Amino acid sequence: MAALLITLAGCGVFTDKEQVEVRKPALEKLTQARYPDFFDSLDFSGFQTALNQSLVYYNRLPGDRIIEFGPDQYTVRHMAESLKTLQAFLETRPPATAVNRFIRERFHVYASTANDKDQVLFTGYFEPTYSGSLYPDERFQYPLYPVPQDLVEIDLANFSDRYQGHDRLRGRVKKNQVVPYFSRKQINQMTDFHLQAPPVAWLENRVDRFFLEIQGSGRIQTPENKIVRIRYAGTNGNAYRSIGRYLIANQEIEKEQMSMQAIRQWLEANPHRVEEVLSYNDSFVFFNIASGGPFGNINVTLTPLRAMATDYRIFPKGALCFIETRLPKMASSGLTQGEVKGSPESWPPVSLFVMNQDTGGAIRGPARADLFCGSDEYARFTAGHMNVRGNMYFLVMKKQGEKATL
Repeated sequence: MAALLITLAGCGVFTDKEQVEVRKPALEKLTQARYPDFFDSLDFSGFQTALNQSLVYYNRLPGDRIIEFGPDQYTVRHMAESLKTLQAFLETRPPATAVNRFIRERFHVYASTANDKDQVLFTGYFEPTYSGSLYPDERFQYPLYPVPQDLVEIDLANFSDRYQGHDRLRGRVKKNQVVPYFSRKQINQMTDFHLQAPPVAWLENRVDRFFLEIQGSGRIQTPENKIVRIRYAGTNGNAYRSIGRYLIANQEIEKEQMSMQAIRQWLEANPHRVEEVLSYNDSFVFFNIASGGPFGNINVTLTPLRAMATDYRIFPKGALCFIETRLPKMASSGLTQGEVKGSPESWPPVSLFVMNQDTGGAIRGPARADLFCGSDEYARFTAGHMNVRGNMYFLVMKKQGEKATL
C-alpha cells in the first residue's frame, strides 16, 4: 500500500500524516472548453495492464453499487463499461489526435478542486528490496510484525451515519475500555510483543524496517537468495509524524535538500540518534507475507507509472485518471548524472493516463497524489525525490444520449 511517508509532502518525499479536513465534493465537473489536451507521454506503455487490473476490481463488486464521482454518481457497471470502451478504442492503436478527440467526445472530465488553487502535490513511492530472513539470527535482528492479536479496530459509522467517511479507530482494550494502541517507541521497547504478533520476517537494520514502512510493501532477499514479498497489513492507529519535518526543524537537513536518500544518509551517519528520530513518528506499520503483487488498497497488482494512490475517502476507487506532472528521463544506462543532480522542478513535464488503485496514510485531501514508480533504480530515484505540483483529472464515459457540455 502506498507510502505512509516521511517528508513534507507525501508518499515519496516529505509528508506529514496530519488529518486534513475533507470537503466534498473534491471533484469539479468541467465543461468541454476547460478540458486539457489528452496526450500520453509514454505512448500508453503499460497502461492496458493497469486498466485490466481496475476491471478485475470492478468485476468483484455488484454491478449496481453506486460510486461517487464528485457531485455525481455512477454504477460499478457503468465504470467498467467506461474502461472497456476506452480499452477497445486503444486496441486500434489510434494516433494521439484521435485519442484526444475520443476522450473529449465520449467522456466527462472531473478536475481535482486543488487544480485551480495550489495544484496537486505529486510524490512517488516504489517497491524496495532489502536483505532479510524468515528467521532471526545475529545478522537479522529487526522483526516485521503482523497485525497484533490485541489490536481492535472500530468503525464509528456502525454507530451513527454522522461518522460516515471518517477514519477507523485502532486501539486495545484495557480494563473494559478502548485506549490508544502502543506507540512505535513502546512497541520497540517491549520484550514480549512477539507474543501478540509473531514476526513474519526479520531485517538487517531498523532503518531498512522504517523505510519499508514508508513504502508500505517491498521484497526481502534471504541469504538463500529467495525473494519474499512483504505487504502492508495495517497500522497501530497512532498519528503519523514526519521525521523529514523533524530533521528540517532541527536544522539537520536543509529543506531544499530533503529526500528519502538524504534522510537515510543522515541516519546512517548518526547511528546514536536513530532511535530518537524514528521514535518521533508514533505510527507503526504491520505486515504480512504476500503472494504476487505489489498490491494497492483495492487488492490488485500495481503497474509502474500507471497506478496512483489518492485519498480513498473522496476519490473513486479504480477510476481512470489523467495527470500532468514531471518525471526524470529514462536512460539506457540508468539515470544520467545531470538528471540525478537536477531538482524535480527541472524534470521534463509529462502527462499520463493512470488508474486510481491505491491509497496511503499520508495521502489526504484533494491536493495529494502518489505515483507508483516500480521497483528498479529509476523507481527508487524518482520516488525518493519526486515532489512536484501538477494537475489531476478523473474521467468517466458519458451516459448514452448525453451531449457534450461546451
